[in-house]
Amino acid sequence: MSETILRQTLIMLLIMAVGVLCAKVGLIRQETNKDLSKLVLQVVNPATIFMSYQTNYRPELARELVHSFVLSAAAFALLIAGAYLIIRKKPGRDLGVERFSAIYSNCGFMGIPLADALFGAEGVFCLTAFITVFNIVVWTHGVILISGERSLKQAVKVLWSPTVISILLGIVCFFAKIRLPEVSLAAIGFIKELNTPLAMIVSGVTIASTDLRALVKKLPVWRTCAVRLIILPAVISLLVSLTPVEEKVRVIVLLASAAPPAAMCTLMSIRYGRDSLLASEIFTCGTILSVITMPAAVRFTEFLTKILSPLCE
Repeated sequence: MSETILRQTLIMLLIMAVGVLCAKVGLIRQETNKDLSKLVLQVVNPATIFMSYQTNYRPELARELVHSFVLSAAAFALLIAGAYLIIRKKPGRDLGVERFSAIYSNCGFMGIPLADALFGAEGVFCLTAFITVFNIVVWTHGVILISGERSLKQAVKVLWSPTVISILLGIVCFFAKIRLPEVSLAAIGFIKELNTPLAMIVSGVTIASTDLRALVKKLPVWRTCAVRLIILPAVISLLVSLTPVEEKVRVIVLLASAAPPAAMCTLMSIRYGRDSLLASEIFTCGTILSVITMPAAVRFTEFLTKILSPLCE
């Protein structure tokens, strides 16, 4: 399993390199990249998620979805608690940016391609539970963390995001056994195929705007990446190893939890006047390092499961 993830992350890294090259030669500007990012988040990702629900209803799939929701909620509780315990308030530290980057992962951009590569549509199907919990928590707790404001409007806004709407429509179609016409499915399927290359190119263009030489000397970047990519995934590894659910559900929740820092932190930092440069550097460093840390997290979980699974029986 970890070898498959390593292979897939290397492929994704190569596609990111194409994005970096496109930015360096001026083919894709940062302004254009923002529009491409919106296209991925508001059109391509929702199409990919909806397509995962266009499958025949089976009791075992419904059970996996419920297990994914429960395990995802537990994972977020641990991520938030862990980030608050490890990243403490100190002078000169942008607490909001560091905690946000440590808690929230790029579960859509990185998670969907990996879930699709490992388990196909059923992998994305399980991942939708994590993405749903992510969206609810990030637009409530995440916004409060970055902005320092408590807003009911932001909490309601999450219900109208394209991602959540696609999940709700998909769940209705799945349980009601509604299948779209073949022509419509084919059209949405073509959009779905854009997900991995477009998401990775967008990430590559974002990375190209960062000064990698200056980044190496910044302790807050490495500290936050260590929490996001090593410490917290190790905690989630323990959680999924001790939870008696399907292997597919365990792997999907782990991968989504161990993904690199969310690009959303940079966008929110710009909007609310936080340190957007720090957020961008954490995203860049974390995305590059995740090629190593995500397969390592899965290997560590496989090791833990062999040891602990007899104790859970």
